[in-house]
Amino acid sequence: MFDDYVEHSNGPAAPSTAVDPVSQLQYEGFESSPYEPRAEFEDVHSIRNVGSGTLHAPIFDIGRVQYDFPAPLVTCVVSSDMLAMGFSSNNLVLIELSHADQVVKIKIPRKPTEMTMYKLFMDPSGRHIVITSIQGENWYLYRSWKEPRKLKGFHKMVIESIAWNKPALLSASHSTSTREILIGTRSGAVYEAVLDAEEDFFKSQERYLQVIWNAERHPITGIKFEFFPPADPKKVLVIATTPYRIYQFVGTPLDDGGGVFSGVFNGQGTPKILELPGNLQQSELRFYTPNSDQALSLPRSMAWMTGPGVYHGILNFDYVSEDFIDSAELLPYPSLAPNADPEIPLSIALTEFHIILLYQDRISGICNLDDQLKYEETLPLRPGEEVRGVASDPVRRTYWVYTDQSLFELVVGNEDRDVWKIYLEKQQFDKALKYAKTAIQRDHVLSAQANAYFFEGRYFPAAQCYAQCSTTFEEVALKFLDVGERDALRSYLISRLERTRKGDLTQRMILATWLVEFYLSKCNELDDIVASESVSHDVDNLRTEQTILEDDLRQFFDTYKHNLDRATVYELIQGHGRTDMYLYYANAIGDYQRVIEHWILEEDWLKAIEVINRQSDLELYYRFGPVLMRQAPKETVDSWLRQPSLDPLRLIPSILQLQHTPRDPLTPNQAIRYLNHLVFEQHNISPTVHNLLITFFVSPTSPPILDGSEDDGPLLRFLSTAPYDPVTGRPFYDLDYALRLCKNAGRTQPCVHIYSKMGLWENSVDLALEKGDLELAKINADMPEDDRSLRKKLWLKIARYVVQDKKDIKSAMRFLENTDLLKIEDILPFFPDFVVIDDFKEEIAHALEGYSNHIETLKKDMNEATQTAESIKQDIVALKNRFVTIDAGEQCSVCSHLLLSRQFYVFPCRHSFHADCLIGLVKEYLPAPSLRKIIALQNKLTMSKTPLNDQLGGLPPGLQNGSNPSQAPPRALLSANFGAIANPLQNGARAANLLGRGVLTAGDRLRDLIVPDALAALVTAPAWMPGIGGGGHRPVTGGDSGGEKLRTELEDILASSCPLCESVIAGLDTPFVKDGEVDTTWAL
Repeated sequence: MFDDYVEHSNGPAAPSTAVDPVSQLQYEGFESSPYEPRAEFEDVHSIRNVGSGTLHAPIFDIGRVQYDFPAPLVTCVVSSDMLAMGFSSNNLVLIELSHADQVVKIKIPRKPTEMTMYKLFMDPSGRHIVITSIQGENWYLYRSWKEPRKLKGFHKMVIESIAWNKPALLSASHSTSTREILIGTRSGAVYEAVLDAEEDFFKSQERYLQVIWNAERHPITGIKFEFFPPADPKKVLVIATTPYRIYQFVGTPLDDGGGVFSGVFNGQGTPKILELPGNLQQSELRFYTPNSDQALSLPRSMAWMTGPGVYHGILNFDYVSEDFIDSAELLPYPSLAPNADPEIPLSIALTEFHIILLYQDRISGICNLDDQLKYEETLPLRPGEEVRGVASDPVRRTYWVYTDQSLFELVVGNEDRDVWKIYLEKQQFDKALKYAKTAIQRDHVLSAQANAYFFEGRYFPAAQCYAQCSTTFEEVALKFLDVGERDALRSYLISRLERTRKGDLTQRMILATWLVEFYLSKCNELDDIVASESVSHDVDNLRTEQTILEDDLRQFFDTYKHNLDRATVYELIQGHGRTDMYLYYANAIGDYQRVIEHWILEEDWLKAIEVINRQSDLELYYRFGPVLMRQAPKETVDSWLRQPSLDPLRLIPSILQLQHTPRDPLTPNQAIRYLNHLVFEQHNISPTVHNLLITFFVSPTSPPILDGSEDDGPLLRFLSTAPYDPVTGRPFYDLDYALRLCKNAGRTQPCVHIYSKMGLWENSVDLALEKGDLELAKINADMPEDDRSLRKKLWLKIARYVVQDKKDIKSAMRFLENTDLLKIEDILPFFPDFVVIDDFKEEIAHALEGYSNHIETLKKDMNEATQTAESIKQDIVALKNRFVTIDAGEQCSVCSHLLLSRQFYVFPCRHSFHADCLIGLVKEYLPAPSLRKIIALQNKLTMSKTPLNDQLGGLPPGLQNGSNPSQAPPRALLSANFGAIANPLQNGARAANLLGRGVLTAGDRLRDLIVPDALAALVTAPAWMPGIGGGGHRPVTGGDSGGEKLRTELEDILASSCPLCESVIAGLDTPFVKDGEVDTTWAL
């Protein structure tokens, strides 16, 4: 605001009034002070120079506004950053301070000789302006108007003051109405009026105007009203002043159309009146409002300029008495000389902490807290310049001094600079702390507050304050110890510990350790008091205090456990005999080993196990496992089962505690329970664990039962269901070790089972028979299912046992019914030489009858086989003489040419093919082995045909193959280029390698090697002529018997079935569109 136009005065300000210093600060002893002077602080030794540098910035600063007045200035008013100045030429200048370059000039249509401007009044929103003149002529200007309008109803009324309706004006930003306002006049009358700038042809701007009170012809120099409480305004306070009196009216605002304030001034009680006689004719009433830009904010302080001085105080809207001005004081005007009369100021203004006094040549600021002069500065006036007054913005809290020629801005700077010292002298410590700006200032306040509390006997508040200030640790501790206030000292230590830097490890450890000692001592002290007074007094309060103290100690352990030395704290706790705190501290710091050791010494095994379950250190499971397994095996195993990350091998020493420990036969073996969980739930494959489980199954500590087979049941179940290695197929436990254990313990069935696991069937049967367990021997004899001879051998062992050892011939005969491997003749050698045949005569007869029936069945089968062979021979002879008659015009089923043009084949299904066409069809569906065989045969035929061509070398080339000279010579076979293959039929894989190094491994490549034309020439008989089929008998000569045999084999492959009929079945999975073909049948 006008910063670019303000010239600040270079004149020195008046020195501030000194305040008595507080004692000098000294800091030494326990630790380095947290309040040591840093770079941002000056060296300070007293309150007088605390906050030097920027903290000594001037409280106020005044500067001239660079603006040339068009005429002498008469009056000035400012509100909500809107500045209005009235000049003697009856011109108004309006400047919005946020846009200082925009100046609005408005002319009042009256000559200076006709109207002399007296005062301007502006509402808090800066929209409404009322101009009054000495002649009693009044004008009204709304912010958007270009010229003011005369208030005709305000005729002959010289306005001295106006009370605006601030809540209504600040809450409605576009309202054109002033709402209800109070107007104080020079005649002493108070009017209630409403002005409205809304254009209305039938109404004037003054909506209504009525007199509501009269002050007996004394001018109303100041007036203000406030509705309260702000949230629900049910009452209104009106303060009005004359040059000699101040009035306080309190009442209920009315809304009956007769005026809001009429009931407040008339008929609602007697006003509170204070009179201060004097000879001052002018008077001013000023208010200061915190949060003044808020519509519902209430003023906090007031100042009234009177003849004797400035009457000021605090407005208390919660006060129940009639006087709403609290802590009121009269501030006499200061004198320039000790014995001179005080000078009366021209005008005053009120800030938060100061009363501004404006004189003819200077401006002063007096603190309203201690009535001391804090600021004084001479005004830089021009010759002949006359000071008019001071205007304050009630909303933005800016202050302006105006003369007839200049405008000065009074900038409120470091106004609260010394406020903390004033409150400190008054011992209002909370307020002093509120306005202390630096750590050093706060330290002064806290030190003084702590000393005051200490001398008043308020030790706990003193301890809190001492902890926050720089008073030495030794001094504070000795103070509390001298008066015996150990509880307050404990509070001080806690607060000091909370404020100690985390890096000061030694100091924090000493404080924390001392506090533990205080806590423990206090706990024992309360124990002694409760024990001594429990008989004669009610000790419920003491018990409550004791409980609270113990909770505080536990919380202290949780908070500061990292600042305590374990050994020292343990020693302190044990010295005071506090077992409960011993255990709590150990739990708090995670020293579970010490807690578990305590419960084990107390033989409270369940609590020890509970502590182990609560922590995560696996080493404690291994450390205390043996003793806990011996004393509480079930709970210990439960604890192990809840911790799957335990290493079972490290728990073996604990598990072995149960190996030779007597136990209740009705309770399960907890070691077996845990090991079973490892094997079957956690799928542990360690041989050690499996062997240990077998050891406990065989252990003599198992519950004694009468039936041995039942005793072997758990062990047999484990041996049967134990997991096995998928690679080796053997169980994870050591079979030899298990066998040795079971033998030593006399466990027959487990031994037999282990023998069977080892594949020693004979040993298992022998052992079962040795123990006389015939049923177990039978079960094991049937186990080698794939080895019939071994099974028979085992059954013979059992039979020998039954016949020779049991000597029970009848049982032996019944024994034969259990197996189909043995006959009567197999066990007859085991019978004694002299035995009565009557015992098994019937069985022998049954056996002989069976043999006789079997012989008859074999004879019958042989006769049937002979007849079948004869029938086959006859069918073969008949097949050789079978023939088919075809027409001369018969066509090939493939190429549709005449069938008789070259060698052909006819099938029973009536399909007929040329030889080369047949070969071309057959090779498409034959499997790879058949294709390889065809290639081998064609190569063999090619090699055998070469000597024959040499013998016929004298014949023409067309007759060398025994064919018609008109026929072209046959094409050479592609496979002949790969060389001779020795024994192609005996080693097909080797032939395939020689033919192309893996070319023949794929069916498509094999088919490429078969050339139908060349192969047909090889199959064709040498004496074949056109018109004669190729299926007749070929005479075999001695020289070509091998070639005929090869052709026969080749024909058997090629003509074994009709290719058209066979391909229908073989090609069911063949796609209609082959790879590489483009299907266009669905194209649009």
